[in-house]
Amino acid sequence: MIDTARSVLFVPGDRPERFAKAVATGADCVVLDLEDAVLADAKPAARQAVRDWFLGGGRGAIRVNAAETPWHAEDLALLSLPGVSAVLLPKAADPGEIARLRAAAPELPVAALVETARGICRASELAAVPGVARLLFGSVDYQNDTGIEDDGQGLLHARSALVVASAAAGLAGPVDGVTLALGDPGQLARDCAAARALGMAGKLCIHPRQVADVAAAFGPRPGEAEEARRIVAAADAEGAQGAFQLDGRLIDRPVVERARRLLARGNQREPA
Repeated sequence: MIDTARSVLFVPGDRPERFAKAVATGADCVVLDLEDAVLADAKPAARQAVRDWFLGGGRGAIRVNAAETPWHAEDLALLSLPGVSAVLLPKAADPGEIARLRAAAPELPVAALVETARGICRASELAAVPGVARLLFGSVDYQNDTGIEDDGQGLLHARSALVVASAAAGLAGPVDGVTLALGDPGQLARDCAAARALGMAGKLCIHPRQVADVAAAFGPRPGEAEEARRIVAAADAEGAQGAFQLDGRLIDRPVVERARRLLARGNQREPA
């Protein structure tokens, strides 16, 4: 599900032959994309292909076109189809747009894709809108909007703003933007490590080969899960009140809470 996903895989809405293959990758969330991946003249056919997928028993999330586009209203008609697990709103910058989207699909979780300077400036407002399940970072569009060329240090502020806004709203850590270097697993690993160190908890994927590496990068590190289980077990044991020692290490409430979060992050729900 989008609220706990580590790997979020996009598949173009006008390529129905790829839908089942995308699901078969094991991505935590597969997104049928009606926006950037689909040319203007192909959007009606993409919309029909997505409709057929869900009516045929398929599952997944949908990225609709931005609210100000001429395709947005027609996209919203797909949100009531069975099997739709979430809706991604691109160019999210106005809490009112999310509220209107929620009115059209009140039971559907919304993932706000923040891709502009306006969106970063209003990240806390976006995260606080009822029904928002996750913040996602559209890093490439954000660079285009701001003129930032360095996708490392130059994007630190934006990524940190999303992390802080998510934490303040009680959401899981945000999902980082894409890595465009499809043939460079080393670059993907470096990007994932940098994003995780900042508090991000997943990554957008644009190719099936990225899914497994992303899932592993944002999952528990070797030995972490076992250590977390021991900490939680000790904290839950009878008589473990307040701070205590484990293997010569002081364990207090923040350490226990971190261990619980790590274990929860490792237990993904059914992909959607």
